[in-house]
Amino acid sequence: MKIQSIDVWIKELGNTRPYTIAFKTVDNVSSIFVKINLENGLFGLGAGNPSEQVVGESLSDSSQALSQENLDFLVGRDIRDFYALLKEVQANFPKTPAARAAVDIALHDVFSKWLDVPLARFLGQKIKGLATSVTIGIKNVAETLEEAQEYYDMGFKILKVKTGNDVEEDIERMAKLREKFGQHFKIRVDANQGYDREKTIRFYEKTKMHAIELIEQPTPSGDIALLKGLPDPIKDLIAADECLKSPANAFALAAPPRASGIFNIKLMKSGGVYPGLQIAQIAEASGIDLMWGCNDESAISITAALHAALSSTRTKYIDLDGSLDLVEDVVSGGFLLKDGYMEICDKAGLGVELLPVSS
Repeated sequence: MKIQSIDVWIKELGNTRPYTIAFKTVDNVSSIFVKINLENGLFGLGAGNPSEQVVGESLSDSSQALSQENLDFLVGRDIRDFYALLKEVQANFPKTPAARAAVDIALHDVFSKWLDVPLARFLGQKIKGLATSVTIGIKNVAETLEEAQEYYDMGFKILKVKTGNDVEEDIERMAKLREKFGQHFKIRVDANQGYDREKTIRFYEKTKMHAIELIEQPTPSGDIALLKGLPDPIKDLIAADECLKSPANAFALAAPPRASGIFNIKLMKSGGVYPGLQIAQIAEASGIDLMWGCNDESAISITAALHAALSSTRTKYIDLDGSLDLVEDVVSGGFLLKDGYMEICDKAGLGVELLPVSS
């Protein structure tokens, strides 16, 4: 069964809830989309949303990488050569992981559609579903509590709070969240590289009574030795994020003394499901837990990450709220969400449905 053609387009998706993290403010979302068409009429969808600050790839870079000329190597190829195609995608787009991810996800979608099974089942689903966290950007105490109340009312059980600008205010925000909501929420923190060693230790010591579930990438991503040198109780709570872009990074982070107790896999960093699962295998061999995260993304790539997450035995956490605040998307369906709990739908491939193009 051969690939007949490939369509690529960019669409602005909007953002109903702009937010700030340690190194940027997100007030709009645009993504690149890939549609791989088979000769029998089946098609697969992929999406990419790069973070230039993290991987050095802009949306313009993604678009240039996914020119028709650069995708011609796939046209006419047999989808049954699935893993060979995935490897070629990784090799042909070495500097643009979001572009790689878009093509990789589309290949996974169309191949599992051709098999007529949900992608997670093809990958060997181990977990039925998990609760996702929802994200609160860097805000003052009052605004943090106000947004947390909204999520409480919506039924969510896990908060991920962005920190990293002012460690003392961050500590106060944790205390006030616990004071107001008790143990209703599990609380995760993401400092986005905003702390140094001393601030990381201070934050841990001053908030450990509040049962913080994990701390994402508190220190600069370029200094793995700094992470490896932190006390073990802190490292056990750390989820390596910006410093984990590839399987090679995973080996370096896992090498003794390991840098963190958790790996945060994002398809837009790793370049898709295929390398994401390679990172997951390294984590399994190393006894490291997994969190599957996201940028602000279409439900296409969010759903792909969920399918991958549910297929790994080391998955303990998901942070897949990246499509929830979009003004619009190009698909419907994909995942089921109730009170913060996410499951896949029982449809072939990703289970997403392409929406009609708006006029």
